[in-house]
Amino acid sequence: MSDQSPWVTVPAWPHPALRPGVISYRGIRMALDRPRRRLEAPIGAATLLLGFEAPVRITRAGRPPVSLVSVVNGLTTLPALGEHGGRLSGIEVLLAPWAAFTLFGTPQYELANRSLDPDELADAGAPLGELAAALAALPGWPERFALLDRVLLERLRAGVPVSERVVHAWALLGRSAGRVPVSRLAEEVGWSVRHLENRFREQIGLPPKVAARVLRLQRARRLLAAGHGQAETAAMCGYYDQAHFSGEFRTMTGCTPGEFLAARRLPAATAVADRLAGEPTSLLLTSGRGAPFSKTRGGPTGHADRPAIRLRRRTGASGGQGEPAREAP
Repeated sequence: MSDQSPWVTVPAWPHPALRPGVISYRGIRMALDRPRRRLEAPIGAATLLLGFEAPVRITRAGRPPVSLVSVVNGLTTLPALGEHGGRLSGIEVLLAPWAAFTLFGTPQYELANRSLDPDELADAGAPLGELAAALAALPGWPERFALLDRVLLERLRAGVPVSERVVHAWALLGRSAGRVPVSRLAEEVGWSVRHLENRFREQIGLPPKVAARVLRLQRARRLLAAGHGQAETAAMCGYYDQAHFSGEFRTMTGCTPGEFLAARRLPAATAVADRLAGEPTSLLLTSGRGAPFSKTRGGPTGHADRPAIRLRRRTGASGGQGEPAREAP
């Protein structure tokens, strides 16, 4: 693939020594004659975008929009809207959240439901902006991936050690798609529930119960995309009933299951490169209109405003980090 293509995405597996902490790399180069807007649903991974040129504008619930060239995102429980002017290039790295803890040396609850410039992280080591510039200067993707392998290996080996018990608990939660009870996780790793919750917030970013909701909904989107009905999907994923499933889906994705699938079937959806291979994680929102479920109006620039996704957080007495507001189905 040539760097001169209007849209190039180059997936690559990182060096074997980096797995399973580093899930994947994706090289991106886009040169369009129009802006692009994407709705991103929560996934069970942290994200590092090492940008080469133009910034991305990111809107999240309860936070002001940010425009960044390089971005780090922790685990999220709510949708985010990403917008850019049509030009985008860089490398996106998906990380197991515990690997992000080691790589950045930052408690992951500080990154949950946030988008930051990675150079803002005080313990992240050498500025990642310098790494992004070095990657951009190389002639092609193989050379870029090779440099990224070397840098990430060095940083992970020198980084803050992660608890093997946290890694084990996260793996159990992932394999079950969020269906292992927290009490069983705590028993499996030999900790109290309270201690597990504290360590999970530090090294994963969300309490186990909230992280389980993200993983469960991720599986539900995959089942829906594979052709399973909503009632069947709700039962397979352990929701109380279809109404519970629909309410969770709307809270965490910004639309109902049916609306999400309808948007994924639009012709423009074929241009979406999802963040996880084989996982329906994104919706492309075309200029001049939002997703089928949104209520948009023309803004000052002549483009449609953001879709009417429910970008809000609960700030009640429970104080759960990143836990979204529950809505009646």
